[in-house]
Amino acid sequence: MIASITPLIAQPWADYALLDSGHGRKLERYGRIIVNRPEPQALWNPTLTEADWDKADAIFTNTGDEDGDSGKWKLQSSTPESWPVEWEDIKFICRLMSFRHMGLFPEQLTHWKWVNEKAAKADQPLNILNLFAYTGAASLAAAKAGAQVTHLDASKKAIGWAKENQDASGLNDAPIRWICDDAKSFVAREIRRGKKYDGIIMDPPKFGRGPNGERWHIEEDLVDFLGGCVELLSDNPSFVILTAYAMRLSSVSLASVMQDAMQKFTGTVEYGELLIEQENKKRFLSTSLYARWSS
Repeated sequence: MIASITPLIAQPWADYALLDSGHGRKLERYGRIIVNRPEPQALWNPTLTEADWDKADAIFTNTGDEDGDSGKWKLQSSTPESWPVEWEDIKFICRLMSFRHMGLFPEQLTHWKWVNEKAAKADQPLNILNLFAYTGAASLAAAKAGAQVTHLDASKKAIGWAKENQDASGLNDAPIRWICDDAKSFVAREIRRGKKYDGIIMDPPKFGRGPNGERWHIEEDLVDFLGGCVELLSDNPSFVILTAYAMRLSSVSLASVMQDAMQKFTGTVEYGELLIEQENKKRFLSTSLYARWSS
């Protein structure tokens, strides 16, 4: 099986831009709202002035933990509780969360496009499983192109948010099945039921808990979990996507795991980093690792 290292670069679009980065932070525009938040990868010097950074509508201050994920926002203006961000006629409702995120991960843009194109070009509707699916950007991108999607997340709140995005996007009639469950338990049950999918998307956390306290640790669970996902693939699958954040493995490790799991299928594996290009094109910010197989 051929494997190639390919960085995937998310470029700015009308409703999102990485304005600057540096000194452990990043400055971004989501729709009309500019946010200033921690980014441990940004070890370099910013290119914009301090005055430019001070114009942010919201600034996140962390509580000193290693990853800077928990803390609070300081609002610099009349920042709304929620606001829309649009991509390709799909709308996402953004909110300032206490763990520095807004419910949308722009670095995943390249995956949204790729899945959307795969679904649009398929001879018949693809049956896609989206695991650890959060607020549903990939689910909506696939469904908009005609795919049948099973969207799974362990958080009822995240699924409710995803449904808000579905409604805002005018995709209420799209064939999306919403499941609140532990991913490992669900995959095991689907195997017993004989269910099959043409494409699988997974974006697991480093650590996690299912709705009933089920434990997830990516370095311990990933290999067996991916093997189970492969059992769910149809005879002629289209793709498998794996994204990983905040872990000590490399993209080479992810690619090797993917190659092992997919060895009975003919196809190719791409792997590398997900990057965001700054608006001024002076830097790329690496956010996560990925490996994806396609037929």
